[in-house]
Amino acid sequence: MKKTSRKHREYEAGATAADPESSQHFAAAVGRALKRSARTARRIARLHGTPVYIWRDGKVVAEKP
Repeated sequence: MKKTSRKHREYEAGATAADPESSQHFAAAVGRALKRSARTARRIARLHGTPVYIWRDGKVVAEKP
């Protein structure tokens, strides 16, 4: 039997974006990716001594990482 990824098996089984479990899995993956990219941005800003711009209380503010 050929090994396939979970994503491929879900596709073959007919999982759609409307499938709640698939949507929750996707949303969780997006959340993890955003957190990872924010950590990377802060690390790079520290290395170069530049501020990180964030949204706080309805305004964009520069913050030292």
